[in-house]
Amino acid sequence: MAVSLNAGVRNALSSLQSITAQAQASQFKLATGKKVNTAVDSPVNYFTAASLNDRSSQLTGLLDGMSNGIQTIQAASKGIDGITKLVSSLQSTIKQAQSDAAQNRPTKAGTALATAAEQVATSKSLKDIALDKKVVGADAIADAATATSSGDLGIINTDTNLAISITAGSTTYTAGLSSANATVRDVVNEINKSGIATAFVDEKGQLNVKGTGSDDVQFGIGADTSAPLALTDAAAGGANVAFGFLAADATAGGAIKGQSITSAVRSNLIDQYNDLRNKIDDLAKDSSFNGINLLKGDRLSIQFNEKAGKNQTKLDIQGSDVTSDNLGIAQATNTKTTGQINFQNDTDLESATKALTGALTSLKSLSSTFGANLSVAQTRQDFTKDMADVLSTGASNLVNVDANSEAANLLALQTRQQLSQTALSLSNQSDQAVLRLF
Repeated sequence: MAVSLNAGVRNALSSLQSITAQAQASQFKLATGKKVNTAVDSPVNYFTAASLNDRSSQLTGLLDGMSNGIQTIQAASKGIDGITKLVSSLQSTIKQAQSDAAQNRPTKAGTALATAAEQVATSKSLKDIALDKKVVGADAIADAATATSSGDLGIINTDTNLAISITAGSTTYTAGLSSANATVRDVVNEINKSGIATAFVDEKGQLNVKGTGSDDVQFGIGADTSAPLALTDAAAGGANVAFGFLAADATAGGAIKGQSITSAVRSNLIDQYNDLRNKIDDLAKDSSFNGINLLKGDRLSIQFNEKAGKNQTKLDIQGSDVTSDNLGIAQATNTKTTGQINFQNDTDLESATKALTGALTSLKSLSSTFGANLSVAQTRQDFTKDMADVLSTGASNLVNVDANSEAANLLALQTRQQLSQTALSLSNQSDQAVLRLF
């Protein structure tokens, strides 16, 4: 049987039920932290927030790939830094070898141009006697020095022209001399003017010719009836001018060839140089990260957005195969060998210095390229993090509840609920008054 309620009770009960439902909804929002929990609450906000959160999640997923890419670039950059230090060490080794230059000069000494008998006759030193002797004489026989004559080397006076020729490596120096009065001292002075060789007469009266560089030096003096013929004779070795150099030491009929002296210091530096050179290859091989090595020609691709195809944005970095050979750093040897550095040769050492400078330039350029790519990757990483935060915040703004506002609303509903309960109680009192009639 249905219970009949008066109007006041019905209104109070209806109001209380409505307030209770609103309070429960408010409590649910505070519990979940969202004002839109289902599509029913707000279709537009619900699906928009879901789309924003989905993109934010995809971008966040790309951050790991970006981080690995950045570490790969940094590994290659650290490798370049290490290789640069090794190249600098190679430069120091070359400088050590070059500092030993004075001990590595081609030199040759002839036989004595003065004798003990001449020393007794003139009361001069063997050195001064040799320096004062004339080159050209009255006949083809060398005349000894006396108290009144300086003597000569025995070049006949019909050869009115003298010339010298000095060749070191690819450089040649020639000069003509006056046959009438030219002395051994004049020849020495002319050789010293060449810049590619030096000459002196020692205390034994021997003429010494020494190269200023490490290239073999060929020296010749010629005498003939004309300047061109004298020069030709000098270049080929004069027929009767050897300046005390033994025939066995002569090349092309009278020119002498200086013999290079092997420097022990430079020889000892070869192993050090080659070891450092090999370490460049080893270091490049060890500069990989997660299986990718940009110093061995690998390719790195870093994806920046969640799209595919032509709409995808990414950074492609092509590595370089960094080896000592590719950097132009040749292996060192103790002899002249094609494609290698002869540590005994000044020209080779200078070429090696230039090659090392070029290697440093190449490494600097490669480091700059990696640095620019690293800056791009780090910038995009920071952007992606910020973008993911923006998307998440935007989604939250659409569906998240304002806790302060909702808490105040719940408090107000609880107050209204209490008031509604009081109103319901008062409405029931009117029905209870009937009981007083009995």
